[in-house]
Amino acid sequence: MNILVIGGAGYIGSHVTAEFLELGCKCTVYDNLSSGLRENLFPAAQFVHGDIHDYPALLETMKNRAFDALIHLAASKAAGESMLKPEKYSRNNICGTVNILNAACETGIKNIVFSSSAAVYGEPQYTPIDEKHPTNPENYYGFTKLEIERFLGWYEKLKGRRYASLRYFNAAGYDVKERIKGLEQNPSNLIPVIMEAACGTRNELHIFGDDYDTPDGTCIRDYIHVNDLATGHAAALDYIVKNNKSLVVNLGSESGYSVKEVLLTARKITGKPIPAKTAGRRAGDPAKLFSSAALARELLGWKARYSDMETLIKTSWNVYNK
Repeated sequence: MNILVIGGAGYIGSHVTAEFLELGCKCTVYDNLSSGLRENLFPAAQFVHGDIHDYPALLETMKNRAFDALIHLAASKAAGESMLKPEKYSRNNICGTVNILNAACETGIKNIVFSSSAAVYGEPQYTPIDEKHPTNPENYYGFTKLEIERFLGWYEKLKGRRYASLRYFNAAGYDVKERIKGLEQNPSNLIPVIMEAACGTRNELHIFGDDYDTPDGTCIRDYIHVNDLATGHAAALDYIVKNNKSLVVNLGSESGYSVKEVLLTARKITGKPIPAKTAGRRAGDPAKLFSSAALARELLGWKARYSDMETLIKTSWNVYNK
């Protein structure tokens, strides 16, 4: 297959590109390098330095290359920031996606895999969260992802696009084959922040709230290894192509770790003290989020292989320590 990976120079996008290349697909990465890195690009994949807000460039890229599918990973993704800068998230996530969908329709790209988020669920009414759980985002980032899913539903009805919307939790870890070494720029997710504190490039970890209704008072999240996410993207594309049917599915490890549990594991594996300081809660942070991936197992034959906390920390430290 000939695949366009939008946002393919980023942290998740580069792992997804690596997976499709390994499967023998032809890949083109389209990225503005605002957070993606040239060192995350692969010689086997073509690269277009472009922005999703540049509609003529996006359209030109799609017209000239006869893509069978596109993978959409281009978005602003910090939940806390989204509560402070909704205009940024409206533009990058919603307006940018509309450009992608319109260009896909104009150029005949029928199959779309979208990186959504478990943030669409909001505060869980039960755990593990499955796809039938009500969607009620607690932060603006989650709201944008849910709105994009609604756009995809309408473009399916009106324009015949087939899509897989992948609701995943906290992406973490690094390539188990060590092919990708570009560090995230200005990370906001827990594990890369802990890695920076371990390396000394960050003074300390801020723990946002220690008074949640959890065993140790800190938030519990479902962490999924980025290689597991990459195989999930490939399996989802295979599903919608073979079945000519759209899909909304969770990708998760089905187990939750608290902030303090992650920190203790990181201290053990890195051998570093990793200073930490408790700060106030962030707006829009639910106490617990972890998933059921039963539907992904049933429909895609997918399950997480590398998402235990030790592997997540070890593969991250292998990259950060260098």
